[in-house]
Amino acid sequence: MKKVILSAFMLLGLAFSAQAQDISKNALGLRLGDNDGFGGEVSYQRGLGDNNRLELDLGWRNSNDVDAIKLAGLYQWVWNIDGGFNWYAGVGGGAGSWSYDVNGVSDSGAVLFAAGDVGIEYNFDFPLQLSLDIRPEIYFNSDDWREDNFGPDIALGIRYKFD
Repeated sequence: MKKVILSAFMLLGLAFSAQAQDISKNALGLRLGDNDGFGGEVSYQRGLGDNNRLELDLGWRNSNDVDAIKLAGLYQWVWNIDGGFNWYAGVGGGAGSWSYDVNGVSDSGAVLFAAGDVGIEYNFDFPLQLSLDIRPEIYFNSDDWREDNFGPDIALGIRYKFD
């Protein structure tokens, strides 16, 4: 019985590892979400292998009251669901700075954070990728940026794929 169970797990593992991935060598676009007040992000993905990639996101906000910038880097693993659909998970971190001046009260600070990432994406037959993901972030030395030092960042990604 143990041999049957072991063989089933090995076949299942082989089936998942043999699925073709649709990871582009490069993808550039926007990641649009709440981003904890930093605004939208310019997003770049670089394929590192058949099922992993690096994602770099630069977010900024420039308004009358608040200025902020944030850089995030994530290492992601990608698994094919069916056709052009993939799901992915990743880990990483980043840094940012912020300042505000509201009604004569001003403050500024810097922040370091650790992040996770999980999402789903669709790769079209033409060079377009759409994704929806959540990136929970844990902030360190955030001064007065957040009271609880935790921020869930949900976003829609639109990227142009190229080699």
